[in-house]
Amino acid sequence: MIFIIGLALAALGGCGLRRGRPDVGGAHQSITLAGSTSVQPFAELLADEFMKSHPGIIVNVQGGGSSAGARAALTGVAQIGMLSRELEGEEKSLHRIVIARDAIAIVVHPSNPIDDLSVAQIRAIFAGEITNWSQVGGPHREIHVVSREEGSGTRGSFDEMIMGSAEVTPGAVVQDSNGAVRETVAGDPSAIGYLSLGLVDKRVKGVRISGVAPTVANVERGAYGIVRPFLFATRGRPGEAAQEFIDFALSRAGQRLLAAEGLVPVARD
Repeated sequence: MIFIIGLALAALGGCGLRRGRPDVGGAHQSITLAGSTSVQPFAELLADEFMKSHPGIIVNVQGGGSSAGARAALTGVAQIGMLSRELEGEEKSLHRIVIARDAIAIVVHPSNPIDDLSVAQIRAIFAGEITNWSQVGGPHREIHVVSREEGSGTRGSFDEMIMGSAEVTPGAVVQDSNGAVRETVAGDPSAIGYLSLGLVDKRVKGVRISGVAPTVANVERGAYGIVRPFLFATRGRPGEAAQEFIDFALSRAGQRLLAAEGLVPVARD
């Protein structure tokens, strides 16, 4: 089982591998993080900064999804699992560390005139009940739904907070990362998707939900409700190097870095 998970993580997350600078004598320690593709780019940023001051520690950051990250931590394949949802079932035996909070933004192509939808409208669109933009005040154009795969923490949070008991339409284009969702929506004027607020950029447009924009300020004051935790998870007490990295993520410098990237910090100056 460990070998299979290791192969899967290597295949899914290899592009996220981060390499530190070896120590002068060649000796080094290694930390592996694996899991949520929502958390991954932020963990990579943390790793880059951490390794500048810890040249003897190599931090490897891999994707694979929240469920894979929890399995990797449980089996010891990774010292730190990354999740963009709460722990479930046997995962609750892991030690949970919240490193930040993140909103899920509903995104469309920048040319789409629609900039405000209700939760009911979003649910109906993703369920395949509303299929044309004209049904919500937009142009007469078919809606192309873009979703995440089952097992994704982003998908789980979206299902819980938006879909409820409704199912995402089987006609949706399913992507395996936030970046892939962003690229798909950015390249299709008819598309709608959802992704981490911290990954929204000028290539896509975040839609207001019942008049409330997806912004850090609105998350902090509780006005924007589609919010989930970004977690690190470890099996028991982490090793010295892993604990140093966790401490850095929660430090003033680490939290400022995450805040600068659009996440809501959990530790204040």
